[in-house]
Amino acid sequence: MFSGTKKGKMATDTLTQQNTIAHGTNITGDIVSDGDFRIEGTVQGNVKTPGKVVLGKTGYIKGTLTSANADIEGKFSGKLSLSDTLTLKSSAYVEGEVEVGKLAVEPGATFNATCVMKGSIKELNNGGGQRPQKEEQSA
Repeated sequence: MFSGTKKGKMATDTLTQQNTIAHGTNITGDIVSDGDFRIEGTVQGNVKTPGKVVLGKTGYIKGTLTSANADIEGKFSGKLSLSDTLTLKSSAYVEGEVEVGKLAVEPGATFNATCVMKGSIKELNNGGGQRPQKEEQSA
């Protein structure tokens, strides 16, 4: 009777848990996970998750980050590919290549990157690329 409820709860908890790389931890290599991440340490390599990555103030990623969303307070250097939103906090430092759906930047953040916004191409094409013409009046 209780074992079924417990298993269901554990499965839900596993999906909502957040992976944490603590301050002072150095990882070299690739990380692939189905869960969200909070990184306060250093990662040199590739991080891939369909969820959200939070790079804390003491966090540093040198490599490739592929996810849906990311909040950056620390330092990122490399290629960043997000299907949704990148949020740069005031203490963030980002350099490299960035491809995002949406970008939010707080004052004070450093953003030295080439940036491609996926949704912007669709919006520009819908406008037809033509400016409205002004009517000339003769006096």
